[in-house]
Amino acid sequence: MPDQPPAADPYAIVPTFWERQSEWVAAGVVLVLTAVLAVVSFPPYKIPEAAYAMLVPGIFWAYTRPRFKVYAWTMVAAQAVAWTLILGWLHHVTWFGLILLGPVVGAWIGLWYLAAWWTLPRMLGRPTMVRLPALLGLAGVWVLIEWTRTWFLGGFPWLPLAASQWQRASILQVASYTGAYGVSFVLVAVNIGFGAYAHRLFREGETGLRKRSQEFFLAMFLLLVCLSIHVQEAFNRVRYTVPVARVGFVQPYIPQDVKWDPAKGPGILAVLQQTTQAAAATRPDLILWPEATTPWAVKGDANARAFVESLAQTAKVPLLIGSVAVENPHAANEQWYNGAFVVDPAFGLQSTYYAKRHLVPFGEYVPVRPVLGWITKFVPIGEDFATGLDSSPLVVPLHRGALTFGPLIFYEDIYPALARASALAGSDVLVVLTNNAWFGEGGAAYQHAANSVLRAVETRRPVLRDGNGGWSGWIDEFGSIRATLVNGDGTIYFRGTKTLNVTRDARWVGRYSFYTAHGDWFVAVCAALAVFGFALLKVGVRSPE
Repeated sequence: MPDQPPAADPYAIVPTFWERQSEWVAAGVVLVLTAVLAVVSFPPYKIPEAAYAMLVPGIFWAYTRPRFKVYAWTMVAAQAVAWTLILGWLHHVTWFGLILLGPVVGAWIGLWYLAAWWTLPRMLGRPTMVRLPALLGLAGVWVLIEWTRTWFLGGFPWLPLAASQWQRASILQVASYTGAYGVSFVLVAVNIGFGAYAHRLFREGETGLRKRSQEFFLAMFLLLVCLSIHVQEAFNRVRYTVPVARVGFVQPYIPQDVKWDPAKGPGILAVLQQTTQAAAATRPDLILWPEATTPWAVKGDANARAFVESLAQTAKVPLLIGSVAVENPHAANEQWYNGAFVVDPAFGLQSTYYAKRHLVPFGEYVPVRPVLGWITKFVPIGEDFATGLDSSPLVVPLHRGALTFGPLIFYEDIYPALARASALAGSDVLVVLTNNAWFGEGGAAYQHAANSVLRAVETRRPVLRDGNGGWSGWIDEFGSIRATLVNGDGTIYFRGTKTLNVTRDARWVGRYSFYTAHGDWFVAVCAALAVFGFALLKVGVRSPE
């Protein structure tokens, strides 16, 4: 007679549906919370405090030792969803690029959670002097991932975690020593501190003084260090404020569907003339135009050059403009550059100009053209643009004397190394000329401006931003947004002009910040912390029960 299956125990406790599906319920809750917190941490949302808890759901879950595949897929999926939403403005240019780039960036950032899954359960029961270095090492891993985003596959370091705090200058000042990486490091440490404290309260069942979490205390200490630097730097700042210039910002807001249409060229010039004359009427020392403003190249097209020179002469004000340079026109070695130019009212277009150093793939050039030559650029002028190699500033003659401006064109301000090189080359002021009108009136302009705030603090240089339609304004060397161009309806997206009185802190005139002088030293420290924390967890002993 075949074996009969054992009879069911009528007294056995039958797990509920939620108990049987607890792992998947946890995965769903963590995925949603992580994605939502990540999205609202960054602009255009105004909830930067969410960045202090953005990682907590995944951290708390990792402490409970979920299965690796479930955890890994959940956290990578959460980041992929979040970054597809964060970069949603990209659909104005390319849906394919959004669908590809969002998940790739999210997955790359999501790799951090794999380190968290390995590290956090191994911290339980370990001595304090093992757990705290492990925490620092895990924060260091986040910094290493952000650093690789600056160069891997050409680099796209859009919105590091530090950018979530672009309107909270009090925590940003450490960036003048460590770069923005230091701010991200502290934010990750705070997230781990909150996660560790939550686990101690709700999972470990500790009572009394044993509820205390040393991880939380370390995170609060790091946060207080950031705040103390702010207090030191901000104290009596008004005493050191000196004027720089009255700067007129021109926002022509030229629609992208007409920008490169030759038939629309005269109309674009009329807009530039009208807005520039309006700016000149406010008696500025300098007038800014955004990126690639003119419909023809000011260097390479005689009519375009004559137009800007005549306009500067009529306005009696120097112009610092974004336009295009064509070297060796109509020759076999013709080269196009996306550049920044100075037009002097007395001497005309300066012979020296700035050429953009980091080009946009598929926008200004097609990478690996022998393979991908069938793909066309979405900027429909010329062939592939050439890459600039020089970070030397532009010298602009002003009423108070010559001033040096370090241009950054379009998204060059998301690269810390480019802004640092401009500061090292002698720039008194960084100026970002951009054309964010490609990306509609969503969050792109605000997200882009957040990166400029980080560059201001890192280099201790004021940053002037002039966009085709927004975000335009002035950020001081401490990352405080001193002015933003808005119209009567309170929107940054408009055609018009405004003149601002720009100042700077005399203590930083002709002086390099620690980060400018020493570069990415903190990245090396984070690598050492990650290795040290890993080693301690591999060979360390647990605390006695």
